[in-house]
Amino acid sequence: QVHVMESGGGLVQAGGSLRLSCAASGEIFKVVAMGWYRQAPGKERELVASTFMTTSSTNYADSVKGRFTISKDSAKNTVYLQMNSLKPEDTAVYYCMTTGYTRKPTGAMERFDQWGQGSQVTVNS
Repeated sequence: QVHVMESGGGLVQAGGSLRLSCAASGEIFKVVAMGWYRQAPGKERELVASTFMTTSSTNYADSVKGRFTISKDSAKNTVYLQMNSLKPEDTAVYYCMTTGYTRKPTGAMERFDQWGQGSQVTVNS
């Protein structure tokens, strides 16, 4: 089994900063990519930022470019999301998604896409 655990959410005033962390653990052969999504009340889940674990490639939603930064520690299968200049519209539950492969007893590789439990971020105006 693969486990994905987020931490670092909380309550902050507009203009403030928060840092989220996400670590994947368990029966992992290789983590390929990790990303942050968010879901506000009454809205669909949306991609915030993502990164491949073995390249410098990153991707950001237009709404967070210049304010949020995704970084990683590939050796620890961990990603971080530094959120600066937070706005009330950033309020949401933030979810970490991990994509990778496990190795089955037969030796075959099996892909996994595992969500974390979510971390609440609330930005007051």
